[in-house]
This record gives sequence, structure tokens and C-alpha cells, in this order.
Amino acid sequence: MSMQMDIHEILQHLPHRYPFLLVDRVLSIDPNKSIVALKNVTINEPFFPGHYPHHPVMPGVLIIEAMAQVAALLTFKSQGTKPDDKTVYYFVGIDNARFKRPVSPGDQVIFKVEIMFNKRGLWKFSAVAEVDGQVAAEAQIMCTLRDK
Repeated sequence: MSMQMDIHEILQHLPHRYPFLLVDRVLSIDPNKSIVALKNVTINEPFFPGHYPHHPVMPGVLIIEAMAQVAALLTFKSQGTKPDDKTVYYFVGIDNARFKRPVSPGDQVIFKVEIMFNKRGLWKFSAVAEVDGQVAAEAQIMCTLRDK
């Protein structure tokens, strides 16, 4: 089963807002398995004026955060739920993070995230960020949904 999500549906499934929402579109979701999403990186991003102003590069930590947001979308779609005022989705761990190429203004980042496991509410994902078919970053990330 493959489905797409536009920005309006993404906003219903993530609590993040500008300037911290880092996902523009979901290209496909296979609940309980995987998701493919994208972010269009523009020179107007709020971090570029301060992150190497003469050679703008998207901070690696924000690439990892975008992976976690994509993973959250997969989690909510897999569970058939949306965020609410009683719970919060936390990013709780990262393993084997590697950065292979910079992400610059004008790039379109494709995020490919797969569920490795879900045990007792702890989700672990394998995530890759690609630009033009080249791996820009990869990591294994862990997230959990907790009561506030």
C-alpha cells in the first residue's frame, strides 16, 4: 500500500512548524514498513545566514532531525493516529550517523526511512538522505511516543 501526503496532511501529523518543519512532501508510505519523503532546500532557510554564510551548507543535525520527522510520519501512519495534547513524540537515540556530502541551497533531499523494529513503544529506523541519487547522510534513529 503506497500513499502520498501533501504539506497540509503533514501539518496534521507533525507538531512542528516553521522554521522547524523540515518535510515538504511524502512521496510514498508503506505503513509498518517504510516511507519516502522530500525537502526542497532553498537559500531562504533561516540557518543559512549563520552556517557558513559564504558557502551555505545545511547543518547535519538538521538533516538528522528531518529524518526523525519523516520517521514520526511513518509511526503515526502505521498506528493510524495523530499527535495530540497528551503525548509527545521524542527522538531518543542515534547510531551510526555518517555524512557523505553537503546539502546546499537548491538541493532536493529525498529521505528513505525503514522500520527496523518496534518493541514496547520504542521504534528504531534505518534512514538515508539522498541528493541527486547520492547519499548525503545516513543513520539509525530511535524514537518513542510518551505521555506529557
